[in-house]
Amino acid sequence: MACLSIFLAFLLTLSTLNAINAVEYTVTNLVPTTPGGIRFSNELGDDYTKTAMDQATNFFWTLFQQYTEADRKDVARVSFFLNDTLDTDPAYTSGNEIHVEVDYIQAITADIKWDFNGVLYHEMAHVWQWDGSAGTTAPDELIDGIADFMRLKADYAPADWAKPGEGERWDEGYAVTARFLDYCNELRDGFVAELNKKMRVTYSVDFFVELLGKPVDQLWMDYKAKFGN
Repeated sequence: MACLSIFLAFLLTLSTLNAINAVEYTVTNLVPTTPGGIRFSNELGDDYTKTAMDQATNFFWTLFQQYTEADRKDVARVSFFLNDTLDTDPAYTSGNEIHVEVDYIQAITADIKWDFNGVLYHEMAHVWQWDGSAGTTAPDELIDGIADFMRLKADYAPADWAKPGEGERWDEGYAVTARFLDYCNELRDGFVAELNKKMRVTYSVDFFVELLGKPVDQLWMDYKAKFGN
C-alpha cells in the first residue's frame, strides 16, 4: 500500500510538472482555398503541425539543456500561420509567431512531412533560443546557424545543404554556420548549448575563446583544414 501511495504521488507530481511546462500551440491556415492551402490541410493539417511543434519544443529543451522553467524563455503559446504574404523565404519567426509561405508548401516535391519538419524545427529554434538582446545582440547569421544546428541534429538536413568544411566565413549563416558549430560541438560536447546559455544576456565573439580556448577565426581555420578546404 505504501509503494502504491508513493507511485500515485509520483504520477501526481509528474502531471503537475507537465501542466506547468505545457505550451499551447495554435495553427491558422489563412489561405485554405489556394493549392498550397488545400495541400497543407490534406497532407499536414492542424493536429500534425501542433504535434510537430510540441516535439520540436521538447527536442530544443533537451538539445540546449533547458531542463527547467528557469532555463527557458517565458513562452506560453506558439502560433503558426500559413499565409501568402512572404517574399522568397519559406518561413520567418517573429516572437512566438511562425509564418510559413503557402507557395513553399505547394512546391515541396520530396516527403512533405520531412521537408516541412526541417523548416519547422528551424523556426521553432528561433522561438526558444537566446540572442543576447538584453545587451549586445548576436548577429543574425549566428542565430540562423544555431537554428540550423538544431535542424541538423534532428536529422532534417536536406541533401543540397552545404557539406562539412564548405563556406567562406564561419558566420556565413544557416547551413555553413551550422556545420561549423557542429564541429565546435565535437571539440566540446554541449558547446552550442553553453553558447546559447551565454547569449541569454548578451553576446561576444569572445565566448568562443571562453568555451574552446581559441579565437573563432582560428577555430574556423582548423575546421577548414580538417576537411581539406
